[in-house]
Amino acid sequence: MTGGDITRPRASAVPTTESGTVIWHREHLRVADQPAVATAIARADTVLPVFVFDPAFYGDDGLACDSRVRFLHECLRSLDTRYRQAMGAGLTYAHGDPVAVLDRFREAGWDIVAPATPTGRYGAERDRRAREQAGVRFVDGDGLVRGVENTRADWQSAIETYLEADPYPWRPDAAEIATVETDITPEWIESHYAIEPSKTRVPTGGIDAARDQLEAFVDRIEAYPSNISAPQDAREGASGLSPYLRFGCLSVRQVYQYVRDHAPACRGREMFCSRLVWNKHYEQKLEDWPGWLDQAVNPVLEGFNTDRYDPELVQAWKAGQTGYPMVDAAMRCLRETGWLNFRMRAMCASVYFHILQQPWRIGADYFHHHLIDSEASINYTQWQSQCGLIGKPTLRLYNPRKQVRDQDPEGIFIRRWVPELASLPDEHLDRPEATPLHVQAEVGVEIGEDYPRPVVDYDSARQTFLQRFEAALPAAADALGRTEIADRASLSGGREAAKAIAADHGTDDDRSRQTQLGGFGG
Repeated sequence: MTGGDITRPRASAVPTTESGTVIWHREHLRVADQPAVATAIARADTVLPVFVFDPAFYGDDGLACDSRVRFLHECLRSLDTRYRQAMGAGLTYAHGDPVAVLDRFREAGWDIVAPATPTGRYGAERDRRAREQAGVRFVDGDGLVRGVENTRADWQSAIETYLEADPYPWRPDAAEIATVETDITPEWIESHYAIEPSKTRVPTGGIDAARDQLEAFVDRIEAYPSNISAPQDAREGASGLSPYLRFGCLSVRQVYQYVRDHAPACRGREMFCSRLVWNKHYEQKLEDWPGWLDQAVNPVLEGFNTDRYDPELVQAWKAGQTGYPMVDAAMRCLRETGWLNFRMRAMCASVYFHILQQPWRIGADYFHHHLIDSEASINYTQWQSQCGLIGKPTLRLYNPRKQVRDQDPEGIFIRRWVPELASLPDEHLDRPEATPLHVQAEVGVEIGEDYPRPVVDYDSARQTFLQRFEAALPAAADALGRTEIADRASLSGGREAAKAIAADHGTDDDRSRQTQLGGFGG
Protein backbone atom coordinates (compact mmCIF):
# COMPACT_ATOMS: atom_id res chain seq x y z
CA MET A 1 0.00 0.00 0.00
CA THR A 2 1.13 3.55 -0.73
CA GLY A 3 1.36 5.77 2.37
CA GLY A 4 2.14 5.40 6.05
CA ASP A 5 1.77 2.38 8.27
CA ILE A 6 -1.99 2.02 8.61
CA THR A 7 -1.90 -0.15 11.74
CA ARG A 8 0.06 2.19 13.97
CA PRO A 9 -1.61 5.59 14.33
CA ARG A 10 0.56 8.41 15.57
CA ALA A 11 0.39 8.64 19.34
CA SER A 12 -1.09 12.13 19.24
CA ALA A 13 -3.98 10.92 17.10
CA VAL A 14 -5.43 8.36 19.51
CA PRO A 15 -6.28 8.10 23.20
CA THR A 16 -4.25 5.92 25.52
CA THR A 17 -6.28 2.80 24.71
CA GLU A 18 -4.38 0.18 22.76
CA SER A 19 -7.24 -0.81 20.53
CA GLY A 20 -10.75 0.05 19.49
CA THR A 21 -13.17 -0.56 16.65
CA VAL A 22 -12.60 0.18 13.00
CA ILE A 23 -15.66 1.31 11.03
CA TRP A 24 -15.22 0.12 7.46
CA HIS A 25 -17.20 2.53 5.32
CA ARG A 26 -18.17 1.28 1.87
CA GLU A 27 -21.47 2.54 0.47
CA HIS A 28 -23.22 3.83 3.59
CA LEU A 29 -21.38 7.16 3.55
CA ARG A 30 -23.11 8.84 6.48
CA VAL A 31 -22.95 8.87 10.27
CA ALA A 32 -26.65 9.12 11.20
CA ASP A 33 -28.83 6.00 10.90
CA GLN A 34 -25.70 4.03 10.07
CA PRO A 35 -25.71 0.63 11.81
CA ALA A 36 -21.94 0.10 11.82
CA VAL A 37 -21.28 3.58 13.21
CA ALA A 38 -23.86 3.12 15.96
CA THR A 39 -22.54 -0.35 16.80
CA ALA A 40 -18.91 0.77 16.94
CA ILE A 41 -19.60 3.76 19.18
CA ALA A 42 -21.75 1.64 21.51
CA ARG A 43 -19.11 -1.07 21.96
CA ALA A 44 -15.78 0.83 21.98
CA ASP A 45 -14.23 3.88 23.59
CA THR A 46 -12.23 4.53 20.43
CA VAL A 47 -13.42 4.29 16.83
CA LEU A 48 -11.44 4.57 13.63
CA PRO A 49 -13.48 5.19 10.47
CA VAL A 50 -11.78 3.83 7.34
CA PHE A 51 -12.42 3.94 3.62
CA VAL A 52 -10.35 1.68 1.37
CA PHE A 53 -10.00 2.62 -2.30
CA ASP A 54 -10.20 -0.74 -4.05
CA PRO A 55 -8.13 -0.85 -7.29
CA ALA A 56 -10.72 -3.27 -8.73
CA PHE A 57 -13.11 -0.34 -9.11
CA TYR A 58 -10.63 1.97 -10.82
CA GLY A 59 -8.60 1.92 -14.00
CA ASP A 60 -9.62 0.71 -17.44
CA ASP A 61 -11.60 -2.21 -16.02
CA GLY A 62 -13.61 -0.13 -13.56
CA LEU A 63 -17.35 -0.09 -14.17
CA ALA A 64 -17.85 3.48 -12.92
CA CYS A 65 -17.39 6.51 -15.14
CA ASP A 66 -15.11 9.27 -13.90
CA SER A 67 -18.07 11.49 -13.02
CA ARG A 68 -19.52 8.85 -10.69
CA VAL A 69 -16.08 8.40 -9.15
CA ARG A 70 -15.94 12.15 -8.51
CA PHE A 71 -19.42 12.02 -6.96
CA LEU A 72 -18.20 9.24 -4.65
CA HIS A 73 -15.19 11.30 -3.66
CA GLU A 74 -17.40 14.28 -2.86
CA CYS A 75 -19.47 12.00 -0.63
CA LEU A 76 -16.29 10.91 1.15
CA ARG A 77 -15.19 14.49 1.73
CA SER A 78 -18.60 15.25 3.18
CA LEU A 79 -18.41 12.24 5.48
CA ASP A 80 -14.90 13.25 6.55
CA THR A 81 -16.19 16.73 7.40
CA ARG A 82 -19.01 15.31 9.52
CA TYR A 83 -16.55 13.28 11.57
CA ARG A 84 -14.20 16.23 11.99
CA GLN A 85 -16.94 18.59 13.06
CA ALA A 86 -18.40 16.18 15.59
CA MET A 87 -15.38 14.21 16.82
CA GLY A 88 -12.30 16.29 15.97
CA ALA A 89 -10.76 14.01 13.34
CA GLY A 90 -11.84 12.42 10.09
CA LEU A 91 -11.59 9.40 7.84
CA THR A 92 -8.52 7.29 7.42
CA TYR A 93 -7.97 6.51 3.74
CA ALA A 94 -6.20 3.43 2.43
CA HIS A 95 -5.57 2.00 -1.05
CA GLY A 96 -5.30 -1.67 -1.95
CA ASP A 97 -7.04 -4.98 -1.40
CA PRO A 98 -9.56 -4.12 1.34
CA VAL A 99 -9.16 -7.47 3.06
CA ALA A 100 -5.37 -7.11 3.27
CA VAL A 101 -5.72 -3.58 4.62
CA LEU A 102 -8.28 -4.60 7.24
CA ASP A 103 -6.29 -7.64 8.28
CA ARG A 104 -3.44 -5.35 9.32
CA PHE A 105 -5.80 -3.56 11.68
CA ARG A 106 -6.92 -6.92 13.06
CA GLU A 107 -3.31 -7.93 13.66
CA ALA A 108 -2.79 -4.68 15.55
CA GLY A 109 -5.66 -5.53 17.90
CA TRP A 110 -8.57 -3.66 16.39
CA ASP A 111 -12.09 -5.01 16.00
CA ILE A 112 -13.72 -4.21 12.64
CA VAL A 113 -17.38 -3.61 11.82
CA ALA A 114 -19.09 -2.78 8.53
CA PRO A 115 -22.71 -2.46 7.46
CA ALA A 116 -24.04 -5.54 5.70
CA THR A 117 -24.68 -4.74 2.04
CA PRO A 118 -26.22 -6.82 -0.76
CA THR A 119 -23.65 -7.33 -3.48
CA GLY A 120 -22.72 -9.36 -6.53
CA ARG A 121 -20.21 -12.13 -6.83
CA TYR A 122 -17.07 -9.99 -6.47
CA GLY A 123 -18.41 -8.26 -3.40
CA ALA A 124 -19.74 -11.48 -1.91
CA GLU A 125 -16.32 -13.10 -2.23
CA ARG A 126 -14.59 -10.00 -0.85
CA ASP A 127 -16.92 -9.95 2.15
CA ARG A 128 -16.41 -13.66 2.75
CA ARG A 129 -12.66 -13.12 2.85
CA ALA A 130 -13.08 -10.07 5.07
CA ARG A 131 -15.13 -12.08 7.53
CA GLU A 132 -12.83 -15.10 7.56
CA GLN A 133 -9.41 -13.46 7.23
CA ALA A 134 -9.87 -10.07 8.89
CA GLY A 135 -12.61 -10.90 11.37
CA VAL A 136 -14.97 -8.25 10.03
CA ARG A 137 -18.36 -8.23 11.70
CA PHE A 138 -21.08 -7.26 9.23
CA VAL A 139 -23.91 -5.44 10.96
CA ASP A 140 -27.48 -5.86 9.76
CA GLY A 141 -29.77 -2.91 9.93
CA ASP A 142 -30.94 -2.06 6.42
CA GLY A 143 -34.35 -3.73 6.59
CA LEU A 144 -33.34 -6.82 4.60
CA VAL A 145 -33.90 -10.41 5.66
CA ARG A 146 -30.80 -12.57 5.89
CA GLY A 147 -29.86 -16.03 6.97
CA VAL A 148 -33.15 -17.78 6.23
CA GLU A 149 -33.93 -20.29 3.53
CA ASN A 150 -36.85 -18.36 2.08
CA THR A 151 -37.19 -14.63 2.67
CA ARG A 152 -40.47 -14.13 0.89
CA ALA A 153 -42.72 -14.78 3.87
CA ASP A 154 -40.77 -12.44 6.15
CA TRP A 155 -39.79 -9.56 3.87
CA GLN A 156 -42.96 -7.46 3.96
CA SER A 157 -43.06 -7.41 7.76
CA ALA A 158 -39.34 -6.66 7.95
CA ILE A 159 -39.46 -3.68 5.58
CA GLU A 160 -42.48 -2.15 7.29
CA THR A 161 -40.79 -2.51 10.68
CA TYR A 162 -37.56 -1.03 9.35
CA LEU A 163 -39.19 2.03 7.82
CA GLU A 164 -41.15 2.90 10.95
CA ALA A 165 -38.44 2.14 13.53
CA ASP A 166 -36.29 4.82 15.12
CA PRO A 167 -33.09 5.47 13.15
CA TYR A 168 -29.78 4.30 14.55
CA PRO A 169 -28.41 6.98 16.90
CA TRP A 170 -25.42 9.17 16.10
CA ARG A 171 -23.66 9.81 19.44
CA PRO A 172 -20.25 11.29 18.70
CA ASP A 173 -19.70 12.27 22.35
CA ALA A 174 -19.83 8.62 23.43
CA ALA A 175 -16.43 7.72 21.96
CA GLU A 176 -13.14 9.20 20.84
CA ILE A 177 -11.88 9.00 17.28
CA ALA A 178 -8.53 7.75 16.00
CA THR A 179 -6.94 8.36 12.63
CA VAL A 180 -3.96 7.00 10.77
CA GLU A 181 -1.89 9.43 8.75
CA THR A 182 -1.39 8.12 5.21
CA ASP A 183 -0.58 9.69 1.89
CA ILE A 184 -3.92 8.56 0.47
CA THR A 185 -6.61 11.13 -0.27
CA PRO A 186 -9.40 11.35 -2.83
CA GLU A 187 -7.21 13.85 -4.68
CA TRP A 188 -4.31 11.37 -4.76
CA ILE A 189 -6.63 8.67 -6.11
CA GLU A 190 -7.91 10.98 -8.85
CA SER A 191 -4.36 11.85 -9.86
CA HIS A 192 -3.15 8.24 -9.66
CA TYR A 193 -5.97 6.95 -11.88
CA ALA A 194 -6.20 10.04 -14.09
CA ILE A 195 -9.82 10.69 -13.13
CA GLU A 196 -11.18 13.39 -15.44
CA PRO A 197 -14.96 13.83 -15.08
CA SER A 198 -16.57 15.04 -18.29
CA LYS A 199 -20.31 14.79 -17.71
CA THR A 200 -22.48 17.88 -17.28
CA ARG A 201 -25.25 18.66 -14.80
CA VAL A 202 -23.96 16.08 -12.32
CA PRO A 203 -25.18 16.88 -8.79
CA THR A 204 -22.75 17.52 -5.96
CA GLY A 205 -22.23 14.55 -3.70
CA GLY A 206 -22.44 14.52 0.06
CA ILE A 207 -24.69 14.54 3.10
CA ASP A 208 -25.53 18.24 3.05
CA ALA A 209 -26.33 18.18 -0.67
CA ALA A 210 -28.55 15.14 -0.11
CA ARG A 211 -30.45 16.87 2.66
CA ASP A 212 -30.91 19.99 0.53
CA GLN A 213 -32.24 17.86 -2.33
CA LEU A 214 -34.67 16.07 -0.05
CA GLU A 215 -36.06 19.29 1.38
CA ALA A 216 -36.45 20.83 -2.07
CA PHE A 217 -38.22 17.75 -3.37
CA VAL A 218 -40.76 17.74 -0.55
CA ASP A 219 -41.68 21.31 -1.49
CA ARG A 220 -42.73 20.12 -4.97
CA ILE A 221 -43.87 16.58 -4.20
CA GLU A 222 -47.48 17.27 -5.15
CA ALA A 223 -46.43 17.62 -8.79
CA TYR A 224 -44.36 14.43 -8.69
CA PRO A 225 -46.89 12.04 -10.33
CA SER A 226 -47.18 14.14 -13.49
CA ASN A 227 -43.46 14.79 -13.87
CA ILE A 228 -41.78 11.39 -13.99
CA SER A 229 -42.50 9.99 -17.46
CA ALA A 230 -41.52 12.67 -19.98
CA PRO A 231 -37.74 13.14 -19.78
CA GLN A 232 -37.89 16.92 -20.22
CA ASP A 233 -40.14 17.07 -17.13
CA ALA A 234 -38.44 14.36 -15.07
CA ARG A 235 -35.07 16.07 -14.93
CA GLU A 236 -36.45 18.57 -12.42
CA GLY A 237 -39.72 16.86 -11.49
CA ALA A 238 -38.35 13.58 -10.11
CA SER A 239 -36.84 13.52 -6.65
CA GLY A 240 -33.18 13.62 -7.70
CA LEU A 241 -32.38 11.54 -4.61
CA SER A 242 -31.29 8.30 -6.27
CA PRO A 243 -27.52 9.06 -6.41
CA TYR A 244 -27.57 10.00 -2.72
CA LEU A 245 -29.38 6.80 -1.81
CA ARG A 246 -26.99 4.82 -3.97
CA PHE A 247 -23.98 6.02 -1.93
CA GLY A 248 -25.85 6.09 1.35
CA CYS A 249 -25.60 9.81 2.07
CA LEU A 250 -29.12 9.30 3.39
CA SER A 251 -30.74 6.01 4.32
CA VAL A 252 -34.01 4.95 2.75
CA ARG A 253 -35.49 5.16 6.24
CA GLN A 254 -34.32 8.75 6.73
CA VAL A 255 -35.89 9.75 3.43
CA TYR A 256 -39.10 7.86 4.12
CA GLN A 257 -39.57 9.37 7.57
CA TYR A 258 -38.75 12.90 6.43
CA VAL A 259 -41.27 12.66 3.60
CA ARG A 260 -43.85 11.10 5.93
CA ASP A 261 -43.41 13.88 8.49
CA HIS A 262 -42.96 16.93 6.25
CA ALA A 263 -44.73 16.35 2.93
CA PRO A 264 -48.39 17.20 2.53
CA ALA A 265 -50.80 14.30 2.24
CA CYS A 266 -51.10 13.79 -1.51
CA ARG A 267 -50.77 11.19 -4.23
CA GLY A 268 -47.18 12.27 -4.85
CA ARG A 269 -46.20 11.43 -1.29
CA GLU A 270 -47.82 8.01 -1.45
CA MET A 271 -46.30 7.20 -4.85
CA PHE A 272 -42.85 8.23 -3.73
CA CYS A 273 -43.02 6.21 -0.50
CA SER A 274 -44.03 3.14 -2.49
CA ARG A 275 -40.93 3.58 -4.63
CA LEU A 276 -38.77 3.58 -1.52
CA VAL A 277 -40.23 0.16 -0.70
CA TRP A 278 -39.35 -1.08 -4.18
CA ASN A 279 -35.81 0.22 -3.72
CA LYS A 280 -35.43 -2.17 -0.77
CA HIS A 281 -37.24 -4.90 -2.69
CA TYR A 282 -34.51 -5.03 -5.32
CA GLU A 283 -31.80 -4.97 -2.68
CA GLN A 284 -33.46 -8.01 -1.14
CA LYS A 285 -33.44 -9.77 -4.49
CA LEU A 286 -29.68 -9.28 -4.84
CA GLU A 287 -29.15 -10.31 -1.22
CA ASP A 288 -30.98 -13.54 -1.97
CA TRP A 289 -29.16 -14.28 -5.24
CA PRO A 290 -25.90 -12.54 -6.24
CA GLY A 291 -26.17 -13.94 -9.76
CA TRP A 292 -28.45 -11.11 -10.93
CA LEU A 293 -25.39 -9.19 -12.12
CA ASP A 294 -23.97 -11.76 -14.49
CA GLN A 295 -26.34 -14.69 -15.04
CA ALA A 296 -29.82 -14.91 -16.54
CA VAL A 297 -32.31 -15.50 -13.75
CA ASN A 298 -33.98 -18.17 -15.88
CA PRO A 299 -31.26 -20.58 -17.03
CA VAL A 300 -33.17 -21.43 -20.21
CA LEU A 301 -32.61 -17.84 -21.38
CA GLU A 302 -28.90 -17.76 -20.57
CA GLY A 303 -27.12 -16.52 -23.68
CA PHE A 304 -30.29 -15.36 -25.41
CA ASN A 305 -29.26 -13.02 -28.28
CA THR A 306 -25.56 -13.90 -28.01
CA ASP A 307 -25.67 -15.61 -31.40
CA ARG A 308 -26.87 -12.29 -32.88
CA TYR A 309 -24.18 -10.12 -31.36
CA ASP A 310 -23.34 -7.32 -33.76
CA PRO A 311 -20.76 -4.80 -32.52
CA GLU A 312 -21.94 -2.22 -35.07
CA LEU A 313 -25.49 -2.34 -33.73
CA VAL A 314 -24.22 -2.11 -30.16
CA GLN A 315 -22.08 0.88 -31.06
CA ALA A 316 -24.97 2.60 -32.83
CA TRP A 317 -27.07 2.17 -29.68
CA LYS A 318 -24.33 3.47 -27.39
CA ALA A 319 -23.60 6.47 -29.63
CA GLY A 320 -27.23 7.44 -30.15
CA GLN A 321 -27.17 6.68 -33.87
CA THR A 322 -29.92 4.08 -34.20
CA GLY A 323 -32.25 6.17 -36.36
CA TYR A 324 -34.90 6.14 -33.62
CA PRO A 325 -34.86 9.72 -32.30
CA MET A 326 -36.20 9.06 -28.81
CA VAL A 327 -33.66 6.31 -28.26
CA ASP A 328 -30.83 8.39 -29.68
CA ALA A 329 -31.74 11.43 -27.59
CA ALA A 330 -31.87 9.31 -24.45
CA MET A 331 -28.56 7.58 -25.10
CA ARG A 332 -26.80 10.87 -25.80
CA CYS A 333 -28.29 12.36 -22.65
CA LEU A 334 -27.06 9.36 -20.67
CA ARG A 335 -23.54 9.65 -22.03
CA GLU A 336 -23.26 13.40 -21.41
CA THR A 337 -25.07 13.75 -18.09
CA GLY A 338 -25.15 10.31 -16.44
CA TRP A 339 -28.91 10.64 -16.00
CA LEU A 340 -32.10 9.24 -17.50
CA ASN A 341 -35.55 8.89 -16.05
CA PHE A 342 -37.01 5.41 -15.75
CA ARG A 343 -39.19 5.40 -18.83
CA MET A 344 -36.27 6.30 -21.07
CA ARG A 345 -34.03 3.69 -19.43
CA ALA A 346 -36.69 1.03 -19.93
CA MET A 347 -37.28 2.08 -23.54
CA CYS A 348 -33.58 2.01 -24.39
CA ALA A 349 -33.15 -1.41 -22.75
CA SER A 350 -36.18 -2.74 -24.62
CA VAL A 351 -34.98 -1.48 -28.01
CA TYR A 352 -31.50 -2.85 -27.33
CA PHE A 353 -32.69 -6.35 -26.38
CA HIS A 354 -35.99 -6.77 -28.23
CA ILE A 355 -35.37 -4.81 -31.45
CA LEU A 356 -31.60 -4.76 -31.95
CA GLN A 357 -31.55 -8.22 -30.31
CA GLN A 358 -28.19 -7.85 -28.59
CA PRO A 359 -26.81 -9.60 -25.46
CA TRP A 360 -28.20 -8.02 -22.30
CA ARG A 361 -25.03 -7.86 -20.20
CA ILE A 362 -23.29 -5.43 -22.58
CA GLY A 363 -26.19 -3.02 -22.34
CA ALA A 364 -26.58 -3.40 -18.58
CA ASP A 365 -22.86 -2.82 -18.02
CA TYR A 366 -22.99 0.27 -20.22
CA PHE A 367 -25.81 1.72 -18.14
CA HIS A 368 -23.98 0.84 -14.92
CA HIS A 369 -20.85 2.57 -16.17
CA HIS A 370 -22.52 5.83 -17.11
CA LEU A 371 -25.35 6.30 -14.62
CA ILE A 372 -24.36 8.44 -11.64
CA ASP A 373 -27.05 6.74 -9.55
CA SER A 374 -26.51 3.17 -10.71
CA GLU A 375 -27.27 0.76 -7.91
CA ALA A 376 -26.21 -2.70 -9.04
CA SER A 377 -29.13 -4.36 -7.27
CA ILE A 378 -31.59 -2.24 -9.25
CA ASN A 379 -29.81 -1.77 -12.56
CA TYR A 380 -29.20 -5.43 -13.27
CA THR A 381 -32.47 -6.80 -11.91
CA GLN A 382 -34.37 -4.18 -13.89
CA TRP A 383 -32.43 -5.02 -17.06
CA GLN A 384 -33.24 -8.69 -16.64
CA SER A 385 -36.88 -7.94 -15.91
CA GLN A 386 -37.17 -5.49 -18.80
CA CYS A 387 -35.55 -7.89 -21.25
CA GLY A 388 -37.80 -10.74 -20.17
CA LEU A 389 -35.09 -13.01 -18.78
CA ILE A 390 -37.37 -14.20 -16.01
CA GLY A 391 -39.19 -16.18 -18.68
CA LYS A 392 -42.77 -15.09 -18.10
CA PRO A 393 -45.01 -14.74 -21.17
CA THR A 394 -45.68 -11.02 -20.64
CA LEU A 395 -43.11 -8.55 -21.98
CA ARG A 396 -42.68 -4.81 -21.52
CA LEU A 397 -41.75 -4.14 -25.12
CA TYR A 398 -41.48 -0.40 -25.80
CA ASN A 399 -42.27 1.16 -29.18
CA PRO A 400 -39.78 4.04 -29.56
CA ARG A 401 -42.01 5.77 -32.11
CA LYS A 402 -44.98 5.74 -29.76
CA GLN A 403 -42.77 7.13 -26.99
CA VAL A 404 -42.09 10.18 -29.15
CA ARG A 405 -45.80 10.77 -29.61
CA ASP A 406 -46.62 10.11 -25.95
CA GLN A 407 -43.69 11.71 -24.13
CA ASP A 408 -42.15 14.31 -26.46
CA PRO A 409 -44.78 15.35 -29.04
CA GLU A 410 -43.26 18.82 -29.41
CA GLY A 411 -39.74 17.44 -29.74
CA ILE A 412 -38.27 19.38 -26.82
CA PHE A 413 -36.11 16.51 -25.58
CA ILE A 414 -35.26 15.22 -29.06
CA ARG A 415 -34.19 18.60 -30.40
CA ARG A 416 -32.02 19.19 -27.32
CA TRP A 417 -30.06 15.97 -27.82
CA VAL A 418 -30.41 15.32 -31.55
CA PRO A 419 -29.81 18.81 -32.96
CA GLU A 420 -29.50 17.48 -36.52
CA LEU A 421 -33.30 17.08 -36.37
CA ALA A 422 -33.92 20.54 -34.91
CA SER A 423 -35.68 21.87 -38.00
CA LEU A 424 -37.73 18.75 -38.72
CA PRO A 425 -41.49 19.35 -38.18
CA ASP A 426 -43.00 17.78 -35.06
CA GLU A 427 -45.18 15.38 -37.02
CA HIS A 428 -42.12 13.66 -38.53
CA LEU A 429 -40.05 13.23 -35.37
CA ASP A 430 -41.40 9.76 -34.63
CA ARG A 431 -40.33 8.46 -38.08
CA PRO A 432 -37.80 10.80 -39.70
CA GLU A 433 -37.08 8.29 -42.47
CA ALA A 434 -40.69 8.65 -43.66
CA THR A 435 -40.41 12.42 -44.04
CA PRO A 436 -41.27 13.38 -47.66
CA LEU A 437 -38.23 14.38 -49.68
CA HIS A 438 -39.63 17.82 -50.41
CA VAL A 439 -40.05 18.46 -46.69
CA GLN A 440 -36.48 17.32 -46.04
CA ALA A 441 -35.30 19.73 -48.72
CA GLU A 442 -37.35 22.60 -47.32
CA VAL A 443 -36.00 22.24 -43.78
CA GLY A 444 -32.46 21.25 -44.75
CA VAL A 445 -32.40 17.79 -43.21
CA GLU A 446 -31.39 14.83 -45.36
CA ILE A 447 -32.25 11.54 -43.70
CA GLY A 448 -29.51 9.06 -44.40
CA GLU A 449 -26.89 11.80 -44.46
CA ASP A 450 -27.54 14.25 -41.63
CA TYR A 451 -29.29 11.63 -39.50
CA PRO A 452 -29.26 7.85 -39.97
CA ARG A 453 -32.10 5.72 -41.16
CA PRO A 454 -33.17 3.05 -38.63
CA VAL A 455 -30.40 0.49 -38.22
CA VAL A 456 -33.06 -2.24 -38.20
CA ASP A 457 -36.67 -2.27 -39.33
CA TYR A 458 -38.78 -2.03 -36.19
CA ASP A 459 -41.76 -4.15 -37.27
CA SER A 460 -39.80 -7.05 -38.73
CA ALA A 461 -37.27 -7.07 -35.88
CA ARG A 462 -40.06 -7.05 -33.31
CA GLN A 463 -41.79 -9.97 -35.01
CA THR A 464 -38.55 -11.95 -35.24
CA PHE A 465 -37.80 -11.42 -31.58
CA LEU A 466 -41.28 -12.41 -30.45
CA GLN A 467 -41.12 -15.62 -32.47
CA ARG A 468 -37.76 -16.52 -30.96
CA PHE A 469 -38.87 -15.61 -27.45
CA GLU A 470 -42.16 -17.51 -27.68
CA ALA A 471 -40.29 -20.59 -28.87
CA ALA A 472 -38.25 -20.53 -25.66
CA LEU A 473 -41.20 -19.96 -23.32
CA PRO A 474 -42.27 -23.59 -22.73
CA ALA A 475 -38.82 -24.58 -21.46
CA ALA A 476 -38.58 -21.32 -19.50
CA ALA A 477 -41.92 -22.07 -17.85
CA ASP A 478 -40.68 -25.52 -16.89
CA ALA A 479 -37.60 -23.91 -15.29
CA LEU A 480 -39.82 -21.53 -13.33
CA GLY A 481 -41.52 -24.59 -11.91
CA ARG A 482 -38.33 -25.39 -10.02
CA THR A 483 -38.36 -23.90 -6.55
CA GLU A 484 -34.86 -22.41 -6.66
CA ILE A 485 -35.57 -20.64 -9.97
CA ALA A 486 -39.00 -19.43 -8.89
CA ASP A 487 -37.57 -18.06 -5.64
CA ARG A 488 -34.86 -16.05 -7.34
CA ALA A 489 -37.26 -14.76 -10.01
CA SER A 490 -39.84 -13.28 -7.67
CA LEU A 491 -40.06 -11.98 -4.14
CA SER A 492 -43.67 -12.07 -3.02
CA GLY A 493 -44.52 -9.27 -0.67
CA GLY A 494 -42.93 -6.53 -2.77
CA ARG A 495 -46.20 -5.32 -4.20
CA GLU A 496 -48.07 -5.96 -0.96
CA ALA A 497 -45.52 -4.00 1.04
CA ALA A 498 -45.65 -1.10 -1.39
CA LYS A 499 -49.44 -1.07 -1.19
CA ALA A 500 -49.38 -1.13 2.59
CA ILE A 501 -46.95 1.75 2.80
CA ALA A 502 -48.77 3.70 0.10
CA ALA A 503 -52.11 3.33 1.93
CA ASP A 504 -55.16 3.63 -0.30
CA HIS A 505 -53.88 5.79 -3.13
CA GLY A 506 -53.71 3.03 -5.74
CA THR A 507 -50.01 3.26 -6.48
CA ASP A 508 -49.68 -0.37 -7.51
CA ASP A 509 -50.12 0.28 -11.24
CA ASP A 510 -47.46 -0.68 -13.78
CA ARG A 511 -45.80 2.70 -13.71
CA SER A 512 -45.43 2.58 -9.94
CA ARG A 513 -44.07 -0.93 -10.21
CA GLN A 514 -41.50 0.08 -12.79
CA THR A 515 -40.24 3.41 -11.49
CA GLN A 516 -37.71 2.71 -8.75
CA LEU A 517 -35.22 4.94 -7.00
CA GLY A 518 -31.71 3.85 -7.93
CA GLY A 519 -30.33 2.23 -11.03
CA PHE A 520 -33.61 2.45 -12.93
CA GLY A 521 -35.27 5.34 -11.13
CA GLY A 522 -35.40 8.98 -10.28
